[in-house]
Amino acid sequence: MVERASRLRITVLRRFKPEEVFERSPIKGAPTGPCELFHEGQVFYVEEDGRMPEGFCGWAWNDLYKVVQTLRFHGNFHWYEEPGVSVNCCTDGLRPVIFKIERV
Repeated sequence: MVERASRLRITVLRRFKPEEVFERSPIKGAPTGPCELFHEGQVFYVEEDGRMPEGFCGWAWNDLYKVVQTLRFHGNFHWYEEPGVSVNCCTDGLRPVIFKIERV
């Protein structure tokens, strides 16, 4: 019998400003301030169909996708003591956002 995919919760843990990452921006005219698409504590749900949650950033979704799929299909990461959870970030090198992804 095949197990159904799990529902996941994605929580925004932290957004970084460029000045928190770099002393001086490596790119002239780079955006300032943290990512404006997310805020700390914001929660999104990935339903059993696995679609990107409404209002979620497509760039961040692509970065998290392999972790989302692993957790949806009951995989775990051996470097975490707690099963069904992961902490990951988007790859915006100037303004990264940190997410907690967990099976619910």
